[in-house]
Amino acid sequence: MAADEPLVLGIETSCDETGVGVVHGTTLLADAIASSVDTHARFGGVVPEIASRAHLEAMVPTIERALKTAGISAKDLDGIAVTAGPGLAGALLVGVSAAKAYAYALGKPLYGVNHLASHICVDQLEHGRLPEPTMALLVSGGHSSLLLSTDITSDVRPMGATIDDAAGEAFDKIARVLDLGFPGGPVIDRLAREGDPKAIAFPRGLSGAKDPAYDFSFSGLKTAVARWIEAKRAAGEEVPVRDVAASFQEAVVDVLTRKAVRACKDEGVDHLMIGGGVAANSRLRALAQERCERAGIRLRVPRPGLCTDNGAMVAALGSEMVSRGRAASDLELSADSSLPVTDPHVPGAHTHAHDHSHSHDHVHEVSKENLYS
Repeated sequence: MAADEPLVLGIETSCDETGVGVVHGTTLLADAIASSVDTHARFGGVVPEIASRAHLEAMVPTIERALKTAGISAKDLDGIAVTAGPGLAGALLVGVSAAKAYAYALGKPLYGVNHLASHICVDQLEHGRLPEPTMALLVSGGHSSLLLSTDITSDVRPMGATIDDAAGEAFDKIARVLDLGFPGGPVIDRLAREGDPKAIAFPRGLSGAKDPAYDFSFSGLKTAVARWIEAKRAAGEEVPVRDVAASFQEAVVDVLTRKAVRACKDEGVDHLMIGGGVAANSRLRALAQERCERAGIRLRVPRPGLCTDNGAMVAALGSEMVSRGRAASDLELSADSSLPVTDPHVPGAHTHAHDHSHSHDHVHEVSKENLYS
């Protein structure tokens, strides 16, 4: 571990996990998480206002825990990175406000970074520097995206995305129809191991010759599975939960991996990185490995704990920003719930090539309205 590598603290609050990570170069020193998922479970999904309040309560203790685990003092830091978007506006504001307060109090540079670019960058903590270019398949509750990164700090290009439900949302909705609780991903993964993935022929969205090559659609699949279950129940028959889970999961991961490998071949990229919460899915990992080996592509998937939202990924991207001399954000930094992936980070106003202030102010107003109305 080189002494001159940056020591960066990362804060992630885009959804229901308060994540704080400390990274030295590409070495992970601490990854502290406080999750409010249990609080949301009884509502069957994340409630933004509850998430924001949970972040508020967890923030300082989680930062203190991360610093203690890393064995450092806050004044030793070279920078503070925070998810500026995309995500839930109110939740993001808690993280951004905390990061600004720490950066201001400690006199350290602030880096507002992109949630999706952070999911790609986290792999550096496990498998070393990312080759450039890298193709990344990000699958989570909010996103299913295929991204080409030639420089993780400045050039991330969207190749394809979900046009309706993200893969993670589809898992949650099918789990709800099957009365399996929330979140749906882990329980479906577990049950699917005991089921037959070929038992039911569920549709593969956007897989026709004339469909967009890299876009995803899971809405039709979700409806087809729900109707199949309803028909069984209406006929008074028992629903084969394990076979439904396995067949549904296979339909999702089949499309995800096929399109990702195709994009790699088309672009001449020999590395595929898979990240996001759904990357913890065992079948997605296995099928991706199989197809990448066949195509001569090297697969990189971080361990499951680094795939879900965490502060380590934000610190990893922050560390890269410092290493490459990218401009810091200023204290006017705001949360942007729809920050495009083409902006891996939000530099200060004086360095901004195009004026984003309108969208940031708009988000700020919307958030205030949500929080106080």
